Amino acid sequence: MTHLALLRGINVGGKNKLPMKDLIEMFAAAGCSRAQAYIQSGNVIFCPPSGAAGSLPDRITAHIAKRFGYSVPVVMRTAEQLGAVIRNNPFLKAGAPESELHVLFLANLPTPRSIQELDPDRSPPDEFHVRGQEIYLRLPNGAGRSKLTNQYFDARLVTTSTSRNWRTVTSLFELMSGGQPG
Repeated sequence: MTHLALLRGINVGGKNKLPMKDLIEMFAAAGCSRAQAYIQSGNVIFCPPSGAAGSLPDRITAHIAKRFGYSVPVVMRTAEQLGAVIRNNPFLKAGAPESELHVLFLANLPTPRSIQELDPDRSPPDEFHVRGQEIYLRLPNGAGRSKLTNQYFDARLVTTSTSRNWRTVTSLFELMSGGQPG
């Protein structure tokens, strides 16, 4: 089964530089096959060794820390899960422009109570919907101006997240499904 590893905060603004070639080598050393990177922001599509998918995020994080000296959270999804993310985007169903859409992928399922305590008016006109282990964002003025940040959601939902814009999400799914990114 094809999996996707989403690494948080690498090669952003000149910080946490991590060559994709080195990252692919780490996945191969962990026993993964057919590993390929998509763009330079820490997206790796791969087939995990049998029974090892659950331990891979911690193993990859440890490899990066040992070799490069910084901690990088890794969030994983299967092709099936990513397809569900695409099918369940409430903003897309409501007709929002794709250029305004982003997804935060959560490492853990948040509690209903922590979700209820999120402030829907934190960053108008931005909007969010929490569905399972994803937070769907509509950011009309762009991600750089929003107060709906990884840090905000991580602190309130007691998890780790990493975000991708909608184009990246759909391109990753196309690659996982054997196609070419759009």
